[in-house]
Amino acid sequence: MRQTILDILGIGEHRDLPESVRETIRRQQDDSEKLVGIIQFTIIMLFAALYIAAPKPPSMNLMIQPIPWFLGGYFLFTLARLWLAFRHHIPGWFVSVSVVMDMTLLMGMIWSFHLQYNQPPSFYLKAPTLIYVFIFIALRALRFEVRYIVLAGMSAIIGWLLLMGYVISVDLFDQMVTRDYVAYMTSNKILIGAEIDKIVSILVVTGILALAVMRARVLLIQSVREAAATQSLSRFFDSTVAKEIAASGEALTPGSGVARNAAIVSIDIRGFTPLTLTMTPGQLVSFITEYQSRMVPVITPHGGAIDKFLGDGLLVTFGAVKKSATYAADALNAIESIMAAADAWNHERYQQGLPPVGIGAAAASGSVVCGVIGDAERLEYTVLGDAVNVSAKLESHTKYEKVRALASAEVYGLALTQGYEPKPAHRHLTARPVGGIHDPMDLVVLAE
Repeated sequence: MRQTILDILGIGEHRDLPESVRETIRRQQDDSEKLVGIIQFTIIMLFAALYIAAPKPPSMNLMIQPIPWFLGGYFLFTLARLWLAFRHHIPGWFVSVSVVMDMTLLMGMIWSFHLQYNQPPSFYLKAPTLIYVFIFIALRALRFEVRYIVLAGMSAIIGWLLLMGYVISVDLFDQMVTRDYVAYMTSNKILIGAEIDKIVSILVVTGILALAVMRARVLLIQSVREAAATQSLSRFFDSTVAKEIAASGEALTPGSGVARNAAIVSIDIRGFTPLTLTMTPGQLVSFITEYQSRMVPVITPHGGAIDKFLGDGLLVTFGAVKKSATYAADALNAIESIMAAADAWNHERYQQGLPPVGIGAAAASGSVVCGVIGDAERLEYTVLGDAVNVSAKLESHTKYEKVRALASAEVYGLALTQGYEPKPAHRHLTARPVGGIHDPMDLVVLAE
């Protein structure tokens, strides 16, 4: 509980968070510091422009002009801080120093007004420059750390109390303090109640911003956690599956599933077993890795979700994990890309003096159920249905037909209605017996 509170306040190193989450938060904070530096630089340029443009009283003592010195000091500090933000990670202690320095320079500049204009100290308490306090406090909200907002607000309050104390301390004859509002508004006299109003305003704004950032920080940490979880899931699930799981916001439990109309594509390497006999274990793993690295990138752009890696085979779904109106057309377009990728791979293997790799693919469609199976200890997100079995049988049947890719007439006709463009090389096969399927099937040859 204590660590959770510290994390919300932005104190400590988020020890209960995974390193990847902590690193993401650090990057966000570094980006925020760059933005803070840019805004601070803009503010100092605005201060300088306003000072140059402001009319100077004729009686101004040219030997006493502290404002340019304050502006110059703040300009140099802002440049150094901006350089550090873009070149290095700014540590927390430096951010704290920067917060206090912001307020110190602002209060120092306000304090100098009575010297600049040859007025009693109470003169500076009416300077409108105080409103910049709220800008500096709001800047600290960009980092999503409550402690810096509170530090900025407290620094402003302490600074203003010191300015008030200075006015009262130099007023030896008690002539500056008044309870008359009209006198306060029309002279250099001060109204204690008015100064307390300013302090209360700073305190309230600080509190509201701190509360808002505290709530936003909880959402930030939760969002980063979920993003990291999705990235981790993508290493075990297809990326589409991982995003669906993360977006659902529900815990994975065995038995949950949904029925959808989908297309299934089965992919397999021809003559894989004899090929493995010529390879060492390391060569075999490298071969499978290269095969999958060539197939997967051409499948996913068509909306395909890898359901399983089956050694030398792939089971890919279209419209199962995520509903699609073009699932059949996407499946056939993916097969075309698979065949093109296989041809490119074999061309490279030929140039390297390696034997070609035969790859077969087949597509079928129908109603499937996708969901979670297994027990509480081990889960698997999979697709079940007759279309899965049919696509596997058709892929095996490509060897019998001596072709590289087949599709059932059903999925082919459906793809045409979904915008798929038929190719002149496509051949229709009528009433073909397929091993493992009871009734003959009408087929379409997609690749010879």
